[in-house]
Amino acid sequence: MSNLFQLPPRPSVPLEGEEARFPVGRIFCVARNYEAHAREMGFSADRDAPFYFTKTPSAICHSGETIPYPPGTANCHYEMELVVAIGTPAFGISVAQAMSVVLGYACGFDMTRRDLQNAARDQGRPWDTGKDFENAAVIAPLTRVEAFGAVGDQRITLTQNGELKQDAHLRDLIWSVPELISDLSRYYHLAPGDLLYTGTPAGVGPIAPGDRLVGAIDGLTPVELQIGPAE
Repeated sequence: MSNLFQLPPRPSVPLEGEEARFPVGRIFCVARNYEAHAREMGFSADRDAPFYFTKTPSAICHSGETIPYPPGTANCHYEMELVVAIGTPAFGISVAQAMSVVLGYACGFDMTRRDLQNAARDQGRPWDTGKDFENAAVIAPLTRVEAFGAVGDQRITLTQNGELKQDAHLRDLIWSVPELISDLSRYYHLAPGDLLYTGTPAGVGPIAPGDRLVGAIDGLTPVELQIGPAE
């Protein structure tokens, strides 16, 4: 039995200093995981429970690429994030054991069609068109957890055309990486290839054709993106 057509190969992410690549299975994202960002979005931050959404693997975009301004939006925003790569299966894992399933980390952009997201939110509808689209999950090469060390005081920043827009520290995360992994594993059988975008600090804003974005986290390879004209 043969398929009617061939699908594109599964996207993968390079690992620093290695020939092997990390194949992407699923992309989970955490919303409002920095208090200041929650406030700028008009919400109060709390620790009742993490709030997730997803992106399809086809949303992966590699650092250094030039992408067209996303279609269907007049207000696309950058969001700089720490990305966690899962390397070991996990289901119902405890917070104490959660870090044992982390393979590595990367810098990433959660690109957001803010006008579409806000319109969907105001109508009580899902965010899919605002969050999940081509080139919406930008990612730099992964650094293994052994080389990066523990998540803590590392600075996380984003510049737009050389101007600093986002500036915080990973210690500012409302829900820590092990807490997120443990909680997410209550709802999904996490598997090697899963990525977790952990939320963005305050300072998100719109992009425009011609913009150059650079995101950095101490100890990781920066993520870069050039915005071209709309197609």
